[in-house]
Amino acid sequence: MDNNEQKIAELENEISTLPSGSVVKKTVNGKVYYYHRYTENGKRKEKYIDFDLVDEYRLRIERRKALESELKVLKAKIPHEQKNKETKFNALIRTGSDLLNYVQPVKKYKKRECFSKLKDYVYGDSTDRVFILYGLRRTGKTTMIRQLIGEMSEEDLSKTAFIQIARKDTLSTINQDLRTLERLGYTYIFIDEVTLMEDFIEGAALFSDVYATCGIKIVLSGTDSLGFILSCDEELYDRAFMLHTTFIPYREFENVLGIKGIDEYIRYGGTMSLSGVNYNENSVFSDSNRAGEYVDSAIAKNIQHSLKYYQYGGHFRHLEELYDKNELTSAINRVVEDINHRFTTEVLTRDFNSNDLALSARNLRKDRVNPTDILDNIDKENLNKQLKKMLDILNRREQSVAVSEVHAIEIKEYLELLDLIFEIEKFSFSDIGKPQTITVISQPGMRYAQAKALIESLLTDAVFSDLSKTERDIVIARILSEIRGRMMEDIVLLETKLAYPKKQVFKLQFAVGEFDMVVADSANSTCQIYEIKYSTEAVKEQYKHLVDEEKCKVTEHRFGAITGKYVIYRGTTQNEGDIHYLNVEEYLKSL
Repeated sequence: MDNNEQKIAELENEISTLPSGSVVKKTVNGKVYYYHRYTENGKRKEKYIDFDLVDEYRLRIERRKALESELKVLKAKIPHEQKNKETKFNALIRTGSDLLNYVQPVKKYKKRECFSKLKDYVYGDSTDRVFILYGLRRTGKTTMIRQLIGEMSEEDLSKTAFIQIARKDTLSTINQDLRTLERLGYTYIFIDEVTLMEDFIEGAALFSDVYATCGIKIVLSGTDSLGFILSCDEELYDRAFMLHTTFIPYREFENVLGIKGIDEYIRYGGTMSLSGVNYNENSVFSDSNRAGEYVDSAIAKNIQHSLKYYQYGGHFRHLEELYDKNELTSAINRVVEDINHRFTTEVLTRDFNSNDLALSARNLRKDRVNPTDILDNIDKENLNKQLKKMLDILNRREQSVAVSEVHAIEIKEYLELLDLIFEIEKFSFSDIGKPQTITVISQPGMRYAQAKALIESLLTDAVFSDLSKTERDIVIARILSEIRGRMMEDIVLLETKLAYPKKQVFKLQFAVGEFDMVVADSANSTCQIYEIKYSTEAVKEQYKHLVDEEKCKVTEHRFGAITGKYVIYRGTTQNEGDIHYLNVEEYLKSL
């Protein structure tokens, strides 16, 4: 042992014999009393001190503070690798040059917008809370941590440790490692996949009460989002900053990944990976289970794992019977599929027979490359009926678990907690007091993958065998165009709602027609009305409802003065009188 190490050992020895905290004075009924105030296991305690011992306590506390300052200086002088020489850890812990090599590959990546919140915590003044990064797989959690470490100064890096949790780890063994890291002078500790520990939910307060209160910055991350939510309701209540990474808006999708265009966002949006590799890579439709596998592994198992260890498995509620039969994962997957199935059926019901079909037929007839009159010759009414019928048959055939209404309600509650689904209100003037809702999945790539696989599978049915492959491809393209159009509506509604939490964002239906989106500001008694069109052309018919005097009159009576009329579409931003045409990508980036 060299001189520095010997001196450190001596200081740590003496410090352990000295009291921490402070001496406080209290006056009760005119009499003065002194107490020793200190923190133990995260809780503040006070112990009465005899008057004769007050000066001695003060001297010993000052001595401890002086020694702690001296110890900090000595530890900072120890080379990083030497500091860890012969140190045995239970978990996989990266420090020093090993950690530097680990973070090197992500330095070139662009950062998510929420990166600044992580950085503010690490270098901020908070000393009593942990920071939680949580979200579904491939939404940038570990990458953000690696990016932050990659920006650190040499001094800060020497005090940083990255702990990779494995299923074998427990809070007991991790606590041992944290005590060792604390003794070695580490002040920045990142713990990845912390929810893999079976006892995390029931014992998470260890991180805030024992270590964060001592000035150590602790960042916890993991894919079991529900586990963090449950722990923050109890063990980490009011002792954690939480940052959810699951929802990735279009603006961030384009800025960070460099992938531009609403169609690309519809196809691939939802993960921070080029080409949406988790559920929507090029081969996804030759393997229609890919999107289902993502739901199964990233979402269903997330919920099941967290409930298993929350209140020692005592919070399954009505889902317990499914869990006991090993059918809960399948049931969760089924609910997500059903949300998409209803979405696809509604698109066909509403759109495939709409006036837009005539526009598509006209565009196909005058196409310069492959002109065709296929949509003129198709029996649209019969086609629509057959598609809806087959969707229902396919839906029943694929059901492997009978999910009751109460099961579906509880599963949807957890999906909402995970920020995977959001509800958008839909008002009708026939019953304005009882709005319906639209369920929007926040990861568009997953929704599109499932919808496309469903459409392709049902269009192989014998009903369409008389159509040529070219004709079938045109029908598929038409239906998928309608699906993308409806998805674009949902994306605009969701991102607008999240951007303006103090305003009311909803769809408004009339006896004939609707406003695709209304943004109402009750504080100012004003509103804005929108049509959302999956089109690159500005056509007068697109805003016929916006200029309908009767529709505008009843809307203003209910929601306030209309201050703007807009059409959001895929073309260029322009004005047609008092109708403002907004490019959808520009609109979403402005939110």
